[in-house]
Amino acid sequence: MQKSFINPNAKPGKSFRNISLVLLFLLAIAAYKLYSDVFSSNVGLKYSQGKTYIFVHSNKDMNRFYNELEKGYYLNNFESFSRLANILNLDEKIKPGRYLLKVGMSNYDLIKMLINGRQETINLTFKYAERLENIAGFLGRNFELDSAQWLYFLKDTSIFNKWGFDSLNTVGMFIPNTYNVYWNTNPLAFLDRMHKEYNSFWTAERIKLALDCGLNQNQVSTLASIVQKESNKIDEMPVIAGVYINRLRMGMALQADPTVIYAWNDKSIKRVTGIHTALNSPYNTYLNAGLPPGPICSPSIQAIDAVLNFTQHKYIYFCAREDFSGYHSFAASFAQHQENATRYQRQLNKLQIR
Repeated sequence: MQKSFINPNAKPGKSFRNISLVLLFLLAIAAYKLYSDVFSSNVGLKYSQGKTYIFVHSNKDMNRFYNELEKGYYLNNFESFSRLANILNLDEKIKPGRYLLKVGMSNYDLIKMLINGRQETINLTFKYAERLENIAGFLGRNFELDSAQWLYFLKDTSIFNKWGFDSLNTVGMFIPNTYNVYWNTNPLAFLDRMHKEYNSFWTAERIKLALDCGLNQNQVSTLASIVQKESNKIDEMPVIAGVYINRLRMGMALQADPTVIYAWNDKSIKRVTGIHTALNSPYNTYLNAGLPPGPICSPSIQAIDAVLNFTQHKYIYFCAREDFSGYHSFAASFAQHQENATRYQRQLNKLQIR
């Protein structure tokens, strides 16, 4: 007779309860694991200092994104994030952008931010770039596109010609200021924004002041760029602008050293000499009367307003002070200017500045 493996003394309900308890225990573990994957803190930023950002590029290269997220040691448990990302189809729903990681964020918080596209903006602060290449380099360091891609757009005359700019005066459209933008902003949209900011800057009052100076907006920007390069002393800028306005009205050459340095494209020049001023260039204001064909940098708002509100005086000469304070000595006569220049040249020679 075949033996039975069933314990005849066992109560039928007891085995069922034991199995149920095991199943409940396993379900509890699974539920806790799921909850942990979804809602527990996972962003640790173990090796990061200050604000930390993760970037999603417009081509949605997810291999690159996951690699940067894992190799950056931003997460305490990358595998848990990867599991939830697969469940929620993050690869299909993620939006490009620059995202701020915060310590204590859960996988759910992070994935929700990426799907909703809640990226952080950039406070982009323009300074006094000299050439389109400088602007492209600056934009390439702050936006998704690299500098070569930005330069392509900056040199596209079809974009700027419709706004009244050409390749020689385009830098004047970028008013140095701080702008709130997104990292992955479309370049055409960004340039359109900069043109609108330019138009907003040129109020009716500023346009009237430009006309009173006998200059148009591009000419004001060009003269302001020279003033910008001559002095970083805001209180002195209107006086320098007045010197150049006087020279323009007299038909006298501006003889501005910064334009010569720009023409040579050599920032190492510390002392402009006859060799430098002999260069045949439209930017050489020693050889050519009037303003150069375009700005030699993106002038600051202070420099532009200094031109528009130039100090009325009789000075037609100025040179750097011999104390190297950054200020200048002004003169209405050539004789007085020679005395000022001699003191400065003597100090240059003493310090062997060539």
